[in-house]
Order: sequence, then C-alpha cells, then structure tokens
Amino acid sequence: MSGRSVARTFAALTLTGLLVVTAGAAYGAQPSRGGGAVEDIIPLPDGFQPEGIAIGPGGTAYLGSLADGDIYAVDVRTGEGEIISEGPGTPSVGLKIDQFGRLFVAGGPTGTARVIDATTGGLIAEFELASDTPFINDVILTRHGAWFTNSFAPELSFLPIGPSGELPDAPVTVPLTGEWVQQPSFNANGIVETPDHRALLVIQSATATLFRVDPDTGEATAVDLGGASLPAGDGLLVVGRTLYVVQNQLNQVAVVRLNASGTTGVLVETLTDPAFRVPTTVARFGSSLLLPNARFDVVPTPDTEYEVVRIDR
Repeated sequence: MSGRSVARTFAALTLTGLLVVTAGAAYGAQPSRGGGAVEDIIPLPDGFQPEGIAIGPGGTAYLGSLADGDIYAVDVRTGEGEIISEGPGTPSVGLKIDQFGRLFVAGGPTGTARVIDATTGGLIAEFELASDTPFINDVILTRHGAWFTNSFAPELSFLPIGPSGELPDAPVTVPLTGEWVQQPSFNANGIVETPDHRALLVIQSATATLFRVDPDTGEATAVDLGGASLPAGDGLLVVGRTLYVVQNQLNQVAVVRLNASGTTGVLVETLTDPAFRVPTTVARFGSSLLLPNARFDVVPTPDTEYEVVRIDR
C-alpha cells in the first residue's frame, strides 16, 4: 500500500470509530524558549496531513506529513515555510529536534525511525524498531536518548545517544509491564519525561489512562489523577510540573499539575479554541502553545486545508 493510501485508510478508520487517533507529543530535550510575535494561524500546504510538531531554536517549527512523510519547516513568526525533506512515501508521525539539529521522526506503520538533518533535509540514519504490524507513533528526547511509542504493541523502543551525539547501531526494546494491559485499538501514544527526568509518562489512548513508566524496567503504573481520565489523549507536553494533554477529537487540551515524580496529578484546567480542528500534538515557543490541526474528522484530499493554531499560556 502506498504512503498516501496508508494515510487515507488511517483517516477512514478514524472516521468509523475503529481507531483512537494517533499521537505525538512535542517536548524534546531542548524545549524552545523563544519569544516575540507568533502568527495565530499558520497555514500549511494543502493536503499535507500534519501530525507531529517540534520547534527548534529561532522559532522554526517542523511538521511531518501523514500523507507521504515530507517534513515542512515554517517560521512561527511570519508563517513562511517550505518542504525541507522529501518523504519516503510513508507517514511521518511524531518528531522531535535535538541540540545537534537532528530530527527524530516516528515512522508509523513502517515500524521505523528516521534521523534527518534539519538544515539540509538529508537522511542521517534509519532504524527498524518493530516489524510485526507496528505503529511507531511518538518520540521524546531525554538526556540519554530517544524513546518511541508503538501503538500496536506493549513496548517502547529506545535509541541510546552518546554525549557527543553518537547514534547507536541498533535500538533497544523495552516491554511495558506492571499495570499496563494492552487493548485491541490504539494504545501507547504521546510520551514525555516526568518533571524530575527520572521516568516517562505515556498516554494509553484506548483506556484514557496516563501511565508513569520506569525506563529501566518498563514497569508501568497508572498516574493518580484523583479519578479524572483523559479521553482522546494524544500528544503530551511537560513544562515544569505542568502537563498538557492534547485531546484530539474533543478539540481541547487538558492541563494537569503533576508532582515532581509524576506519580500523581490534578486536572486544573481545560483549554480550547474555536480554530481547533482535531489537533494532535503540541509544542511551546515562548508563552505560546502551537498545535497542528490534523482534521481526522474529514476524509483527506489533495485540496484539504491544514494549519497550526497558536494559543497563549
């Protein structure tokens, strides 16, 4: 099946309710702290089908296409952008940028992860993370490497990265254990670090549950949210002790105040905007949050309009 066919099929399954839609959190090892005026609505190319977003130094946002894997770079202040990397014809899902100017891109149904030079758009490396009906969904960069979720298998994939940016020869697979119970539909979705950087947080879309995962053992424990749940949970972002959870089909973002270890949290606020059209992921630039509209509620065509929406924090 071609990349565009995969994307169309994925959207169609979402419309029929057979899948909880995909993820990609947008918080990396080097979160953007820039400021200045940011466009409220940043248009993307027609038919692009965005999913993940990452923001590099200087206010350049990078987005991946579910249609064909293209990577689009856009200045969040002016809205001017261009395709910087031609895709392989298969989806690009979640993505993050590291301090060396490299984009780590989740490959969805290909089971792969790509590492792309954000300046030249060239392919630096590609890793096979899973081969048995995978969906490599989202990625987070930590001080030790890149972690990827697989929505169709109870496991995380880890790419250890050396102190000077050395990439590994092969990935490490970490099974999800403990309280994690795999479900028939989309499971592990957005992923971030806990505020104390000692563990991972993963949203399980099928159960609306946020889990804390020990990166050494894979043991997962449900985060105590005082009885609150996170339906339609997708991309995640941690800023200090605040966790933002994109709730795609609900067109809103849940705001959770966490303790440092990420074992407990309180749902304190829900954010929304009239311009939301099924946002999937979220990235921060200064006091702004930027969310791409994936528009999973429509069947995509080459003329379907897409955009990134800015909200204030």
